[in-house]
Amino acid sequence: MTKRITIAMAAALTVSCVHETRPVAASAPAAPQTVWDRQIHNASDAGDGDYVLKGLRQRVAAEPDNIAIRVELAKAYRDRGYPDMAVELCRLTVERFPQSAEAQLALVRSLFEMKRPAEAIAALEAHPRDTSEYHSWLGLLRDSTGAWTAGEPSHRKAIELAPAQDGLHNNLGYNLLMQKKGEDAAAEFREALRLNPASQVARNNLGLALASTNTQQALASWQAASDPATAHSNLAAVWIEKGNYAEARKELAVALGYNKSHPAALRNLQLVAQLDGQASSLEAASGESRWIRWKTGFKKLFVGPLDSK
Repeated sequence: MTKRITIAMAAALTVSCVHETRPVAASAPAAPQTVWDRQIHNASDAGDGDYVLKGLRQRVAAEPDNIAIRVELAKAYRDRGYPDMAVELCRLTVERFPQSAEAQLALVRSLFEMKRPAEAIAALEAHPRDTSEYHSWLGLLRDSTGAWTAGEPSHRKAIELAPAQDGLHNNLGYNLLMQKKGEDAAAEFREALRLNPASQVARNNLGLALASTNTQQALASWQAASDPATAHSNLAAVWIEKGNYAEARKELAVALGYNKSHPAALRNLQLVAQLDGQASSLEAASGESRWIRWKTGFKKLFVGPLDSK
């Protein structure tokens, strides 16, 4: 959202009633405005012109002990492009209501969205709670700093407290995947899918976990969450990460055989061209591209989709 700062310019009007000239005392220069001062001023102006925001501010003034309204006001400022104001409002709410999990998690979310994970972890650890949400956030924040090993116990504790939440299993699975524990990660993704078969995130992650050991199962998992072109483009991305550009080009040829304008496949093909220095055209992707496209069409017509039983 584009922020516009409107500065009111007062026109100086001189009206002469008598022929008398008086010296005007020089005013002291105003202190330079800090970034935080400008943020407060702009946010205040935004609140005055925003009916919803102004209403929330009035409700906070009328109900100072209502934590939910304070959290809603902070979210409104964050949504309108004033994340610093949101953080400070949440911080003040936590200071006033240190036992409120709602206020604490609102502060953590605001800090996380501003990419300040260290502060968010400190905010959590200042008031530890034995809840699945608390431990899940602690795990996610540690993951965001690359501390995968430190994050794993937090994810496991969250699952211990709420074993039926598919998102918690997915989070642990991703943590394990980043630790190169592919089989354990796949088990968590499968459990997430057992709890919620419609989870595309878990299905995509399962494909990623399977790609290093069984590419056909990985393709089946990805296709179940999307389509054949996306599935082969995903596998190509795995090959690119491993530095096997020839295999990546073959998978991209298949993907583009299904959908010649597939955005992700085209981007991956450009990336391969930059990495291996070869042309990014489809024909250069593989000397057998026409045969691959024909074979792909044959399989699609007579064999059926990759996830067919």
